[in-house]
Amino acid sequence: MIPIRDTIRSETYPIVNYLLITLNILVFFVEQSQGHHINEFVFTHGLVPARYSEPQISAHFTNFQQAIAFLTFMFLHGGFFHLLGNMWFLYIFGDNVEDRLGHLRYLAFYLLCGLTSGISHLFLNWTSQIPTIGASGAIAGVMGAYFLLYPRAKVLTLVPIFFFLHFIEIPAFLFLGFWIFFQFFNAAFSAQLGGIAWWAHIGGFFFGIIFLKLFQLLPEVSAERKLRNLTKKRAARRM
Repeated sequence: MIPIRDTIRSETYPIVNYLLITLNILVFFVEQSQGHHINEFVFTHGLVPARYSEPQISAHFTNFQQAIAFLTFMFLHGGFFHLLGNMWFLYIFGDNVEDRLGHLRYLAFYLLCGLTSGISHLFLNWTSQIPTIGASGAIAGVMGAYFLLYPRAKVLTLVPIFFFLHFIEIPAFLFLGFWIFFQFFNAAFSAQLGGIAWWAHIGGFFFGIIFLKLFQLLPEVSAERKLRNLTKKRAARRM
């Protein structure tokens, strides 16, 4: 199922969401420019569990490289379609979550979801030497938040039925519920099918739900209120 758009309109321009999408695209170009050194680049900036569990491997990296990989891994992608799929889901669901949380809290929320999804994958694949890369875990957190915030929103979805493609409006709780079920199904029957870190997706989704509840308890700071006023969408005048 491919989401086309949702029915919830945000009241503010999602400047952080656009910034994250742009940054992911720019990093992808940097990644692709590495040529023959791309594997080394990914191993250095991706999240590799064995770098933390195997002393003979971790000895080749500085403390800074070990720490920064928990951030950089979520901005790398394994190819154009990996990037396209992630950015499309972020574009569909991220603007509304940013609208509800506010720009600054949304940025912190996104990064925390990505971090905790990476940690989930790290401990469940403690000795793996395969780099984990991608924004999927952070975006899964955004989807978890959307699941709670807008369960009755409609998601226009492209669905294959009997070899034909159909556009169907699906309630968000069904679309996202099916998505997380699909992650559990694949995690249970294929630990690393197609090189996909299913448990990172699952961890990101549920941490997104938890972090949403926690972030909603935080008061909105004055800088956030100013940003909201600056980015608030104005109603168009009709002549």
